[in-house]
Amino acid sequence: MMSAGTVETVVLDTFAVLAFLRAEAGGAEVKAWLERAAKGEAHLAMSTVNVGEVVYIVERRDGVQRAGKVLALLREGPVAFYEATFPRVLAAAHFKARYPISYADAFAAALAEELHAPVLTGDPEFKAVEGVLQVLWLSHR
Repeated sequence: MMSAGTVETVVLDTFAVLAFLRAEAGGAEVKAWLERAAKGEAHLAMSTVNVGEVVYIVERRDGVQRAGKVLALLREGPVAFYEATFPRVLAAAHFKARYPISYADAFAAALAEELHAPVLTGDPEFKAVEGVLQVLWLSHR
């Protein structure tokens, strides 16, 4: 439980951002977190590797113009981006070596570990790290 005045930090993974962008199951939950962050009630964090993954997935499906708009939306929004520094790359590599998750997911996991924060996702790959990290699961309705 958090004390009054404490802002909760949550790490967004690619799955969560795509659910929001595509208005898929769980997207409304991501929107609620974005609204909380815009009001200063939450701190949302995202690895730049996951940002890149969102951009390439959108570009592949919807084209380069839509990908550019999505990137602009992300950069203007209330999400703090964390660069893939050398220590973060090594932390992600450590997660990838130990657990059956994608490399991009390993960056989200490593950032969550670094920030002592849960990952907001609906990606079943995160079941592999659920005992190591706190996972906030998006609904699948």
